[in-house]
Amino acid sequence: MKKILVIAFFVLTAGCSSVPITGRKQLSLIPDSQITQMSLQSYNELINQSEIAKTGEQAELVKKVGKEITEAAEAFLRENGLESEISNYSWEFNLIKEDKTVNAFCMPGGKIAVYTGILPVTKNADGLAVVIGHEVAHAIAKHGNERMSQALVAQFGGNVLSAIAAQKSEQTQQLIMLAYGAGTQLGVLLPYSRKHEYEADRIGLILMARAGYNPNAAVIFWQDMSAGSSGQTSDFFSTHPSDSKRIENLKNLIPEAMRYYKK
Repeated sequence: MKKILVIAFFVLTAGCSSVPITGRKQLSLIPDSQITQMSLQSYNELINQSEIAKTGEQAELVKKVGKEITEAAEAFLRENGLESEISNYSWEFNLIKEDKTVNAFCMPGGKIAVYTGILPVTKNADGLAVVIGHEVAHAIAKHGNERMSQALVAQFGGNVLSAIAAQKSEQTQQLIMLAYGAGTQLGVLLPYSRKHEYEADRIGLILMARAGYNPNAAVIFWQDMSAGSSGQTSDFFSTHPSDSKRIENLKNLIPEAMRYYKK
């Protein structure tokens, strides 16, 4: 019992960090370097198995919007004394040619993939900035680390530290990848909590505004997604639930984001 209490104390103290912009305290048990290393292998496998649009207007737009939003994110981190966090990210942007897949994701370390199927919904650079800003927000907020940490505690209980130390544990690696929910090759996607979604919405709006994109595009994008205007079944909803309450929340967040917007 005493050993379990000591472990619990460690989890609740040493394993606590804060989310940039919102300042919310979160559980964070896994070193960033370990999560990045484990997820990078899965990301590279997905990219190698996919048809990547390396040139063309759409591919260039994904890279341009991604570059500007990540620069805005890094500028925010510098301004708020979090410059050391920047080294945790090596941003990369890929457009995957899958017109029937309405999705996008950002892996640990800043590996971002956008599927061509979501472009008819984004319509333009502002709409694309909504998607990429939201995904970058999940990354810098370390939502994957948080939900993976929660999954480890639920899975291993008092032995959570031993599980983390066992870096070669296949079960631990599967939990890490499941926690990020990126890549349909995993078979099962673990949705972000509504708290994470709302938090990524808020951070994403501020990042896109700082990068020069109009935050009002977020409401239009999610309304179109909710209405299924693309004519395809959206995989985006498997990890990014949308409803009228979320859209209403976005409308309430826009005034804050507009303070950072310069066209």
